This record gives sequence, structure tokens and C-alpha cells, in this order.
Amino acid sequence: MPQLNFKHLRYFWMVAKTGSLARAAEQLHLTPQSISGQLAELELHLATKLLRRAGRGVELTDAGRRILTYADEIFSTADQLMEELAEPTKRTAQEFRIGIADSVGKSVAFQLLEPLLRLEEPVRMVCREGRLASLLAELAVHKLDLIIADRAMPSQLNVRGYSHLLGESALSFFAHRDLKDRLHGSFPDLLDHAPMLLPGEDFAIRARLKQWLDSHRLRPNIVGEFDDSALMKEFGQAGVGVFTAPSAMAARICHRFQVVELGRASAVISQVYAITTERRVKHPAVRAIEKVAKSDVFGNDSTRERI
Repeated sequence: MPQLNFKHLRYFWMVAKTGSLARAAEQLHLTPQSISGQLAELELHLATKLLRRAGRGVELTDAGRRILTYADEIFSTADQLMEELAEPTKRTAQEFRIGIADSVGKSVAFQLLEPLLRLEEPVRMVCREGRLASLLAELAVHKLDLIIADRAMPSQLNVRGYSHLLGESALSFFAHRDLKDRLHGSFPDLLDHAPMLLPGEDFAIRARLKQWLDSHRLRPNIVGEFDDSALMKEFGQAGVGVFTAPSAMAARICHRFQVVELGRASAVISQVYAITTERRVKHPAVRAIEKVAKSDVFGNDSTRERI
């Protein structure tokens, strides 16, 4: 197959970005007819249609949208290269793409990622949130450099990736003070028949939490289930129900959401992993995340149960 003509690809990229042959022609200082001819050659070369007419402009086909993703990366990298050549002494922040599973608390994610802003070599963070399965698909095609998740990478997936345990913590129960005053007894008995907000099925901790409740013969009243840990905490702050979070974050959660800690379940362990394509961690950003996880985020956790 002949090599891809990057001049034709840039013309396509400009048309896709501007949504019009005329506007792209203006920016490229060419005629619309010239660009149209070059695009026809590109489509012939790729044996697929990239654009179609839409009123006075154009719109992308499905193939066009896929190719635009690659064109964005190609020309973004090319622009960075030209900036580097123009100012060789200027330190350009390198893009570091992070996937954060919905089941990871935002407070945990913030504490893990905040040190990246102080690295010797500047980093520009690009954070994506979603379910672990979809994030792993992006990692597989190198659209992400790292995933922060509440479980190790499933072994049955055909994805080249490695799980690095960042830390683990007992699980704590929290409630608004008004709700706490309405609960009877001591921990953990006060959870029986208490309104509770349950993490969604995508949370690794969910099954362990339900098993712990069963083992203590506790039957809370489940008033809501949440795939987003931040939304669950907002409802908890409003006094809707008791909610859970890692004990390592207890002080931060109590201060931020104005709730109180009811007690800790030492047998229910919440974990956080970094998933990368590296067997051994080499990237300075990942090393910084590992360091702060061990020294600050999970370093001082106590797993004892308490009232």
C-alpha cells in the first residue's frame, strides 16, 4: 500500500475542524476546488468515504470520525514539535492521560493526582472518568497512560496491562449528625434498619460490604444505589442515608461533607490500584502517585472498628 499523504490528511483535518470547505480553504489559502480534489484523492487512497454534504457544509462519516481521532493526535504532536523547535529552552508540559473508574472516590483521586502538578518535568493531566471496562479498552489502544481503579485488572480480559496496588483501607460508615441522632444503639448494631446508600454493582467493595452486613445480621433499609461515589456522598450529606467510604479518607470526608463517622469495619478492605501497560513502574508521574499513596493517602490508616 502506498504511504499516506499527510498533506491530504491535513486538508481533511482542517475541513473536519471548520465544518466547511470554504472556511478550510480560507485558512489554508487555497481554493475550495483544490481542497475538494485533494480530499477525493485521500478517500480513493483509503477506499472509504470520509465526508458527506450537510446543508452548506459537510459532516463526518463514521470512518471520518475514526480517522479524525488519529489526525488530531498526529497534528497535535506535530504542533508541539514545532513549538519545541521554535523555543528549544522552553519546557513543554507532557500530556499524561489518566482514566479514573467511577467507583474510585473523587477525594482519593485528587490526593493521588495532585502531586503531579509539582513534578520536576511538567505534566499536563488529561482525566477521563468511566466504568473500568471502557477505560481498559482505551488503555489497550494507548489512549490512556494509567487507570486508577478499585480492583486489579480482570484476568479474563485480553488486554496487556499490569495492576499495581497503591493502598488499602478499612471501610467506614458516615452519616449526617441529625441522622446519627435518630439511630439507636452502638456500632455496628445501629445500622440495623437504618437508611443506607449502597455503592453500585460496579464497585469492588459492594459484595464485601453486603457479606459483612449479613455476617453481623444487619438489615439496613437500602434507600438508594449509586454508580458515582461523589453523588452518593452528596445524598449522604443531605441526611438521606448512611454511606461508606475508605477509612483512610475519614477526616477529609467528615470535614468536607459535614458528616460524622459512625464506625469502621476492619474486615471490609477497600483497595485502590494503578493499572498501566508497564510491568515495572517507570514513568515519573506513576512513581509520584505510588509515593503519595504509600506515604499520605493510605499510610496512616487504622483498621480498628470503633463507635
